[in-house]
Amino acid sequence: MEMASYLAGERWSDHPECTHRLLAALARMVNDAVDDTTRSRLIPLIPEVIGLTSDDPHVDARLALRSATSALPIASQARQNILAVGVLTSERVLAGLDGRPWDHLSEPAADALARVPLARQWAKDFTGRSRVSIRSFRRTAAPNILAVSVQGIAEAAVSDPDNRLVELLTSAITEVKAMVGVPATEHTTPLRLPQTLR
Repeated sequence: MEMASYLAGERWSDHPECTHRLLAALARMVNDAVDDTTRSRLIPLIPEVIGLTSDDPHVDARLALRSATSALPIASQARQNILAVGVLTSERVLAGLDGRPWDHLSEPAADALARVPLARQWAKDFTGRSRVSIRSFRRTAAPNILAVSVQGIAEAAVSDPDNRLVELLTSAITEVKAMVGVPATEHTTPLRLPQTLR
């Protein structure tokens, strides 16, 4: 994110204005969670996050939902309950924004929850019919859902946690691009860093 701020002509910061706050948080979390070899695979994604900004709360809810559904099936049992709550909460925010029934589940959410029936039931019992305000969701719930999701994937008992984290960030960037109207691109040449930053 610091390099994104540089390329965007902003002051050097890992919280650049050129990138959606929650997407930038996800990028920082993934960067910190992967090893050095995998981290080098994030370099081509740097220019992809520039200009991805929006005040639309759909972006926050979609990022939280994508993160939680990616982590839920593979996370440790200790984290599955909170991730299932994250899935339900994100879906309820989206349902409210879109005027759908409060208990509507998208296919990715339903699939992820179906793979962890005990966590799904616990989350349903815990949340009941409660809803969270958009402001609280954006300020507190969504960042917490991302943090638990990234940690859950990083510590999952799978052979490729780093690959899954890169895939999560890549798919999140693609989804935000579609939401804010930025066309998807593919880099055919590596990003060249300024000499002073190599």
